[in-house]
Amino acid sequence: MGDGPPSLWEWIARNWDTGRVGSIRDLLGDHLLMSLVPIVLGLALALPLGLASVRWRWLYQPTAGIFNVIYALPSLPLFMLLISVTGLSPITVIVPLTFYAMAVLIPAVVDGIGSVPPHVRQSAVAMGFTPLRRLVQVELPIAAPVVIAGLRVVAVSSISLVSVGALIGEGGLGMLFTRAYQNPFLPPVVVGIVLIVALALIADGLLLLAQRLLTPWVRARGAS
Repeated sequence: MGDGPPSLWEWIARNWDTGRVGSIRDLLGDHLLMSLVPIVLGLALALPLGLASVRWRWLYQPTAGIFNVIYALPSLPLFMLLISVTGLSPITVIVPLTFYAMAVLIPAVVDGIGSVPPHVRQSAVAMGFTPLRRLVQVELPIAAPVVIAGLRVVAVSSISLVSVGALIGEGGLGMLFTRAYQNPFLPPVVVGIVLIVALALIADGLLLLAQRLLTPWVRARGAS
């Protein structure tokens, strides 16, 4: 073995699981955590807010306006503002990304529920469905494609934006970029980009699969 810098594969083998903080495996796990939690929390919070906005239409514009303002704010200043409250922890990254997710998902929920044809609701009422049963068995399944389309946007953006947290020391795979910047070396950049893109593609593919499983009638209609 020469005295020059290691090749890409040699660097990956040495740094995949070093047993210390900062190995590629640890950074990948951190990145997954900080990406997935905002998606789940964003959906859990956006769903009731979206349903409330459908029920009381006057609520939608101020709610959407507030989250649109938050969505327009750059992520790094938000991270820095939260440091005084949450400290240097994954929560500092998770909170703003959750707000960003809600800014996308609240309109998706409202549009999805709004796409339910009135005659479908009327048929459910005529069959004796309670409001909750109508929501769960009729409205949400029909709204699923629109909501999942919003989730796909949220998933890709969250996976990407986590890396910005590296500038405050909590960026998952983004830490590979700061490492390469501090000590110019190409392999960390390549590994970081490839893994982030792979995570985004996997998340998008899983959401597409979920949509197909949740809306079997769409496949049946397409096959006919």
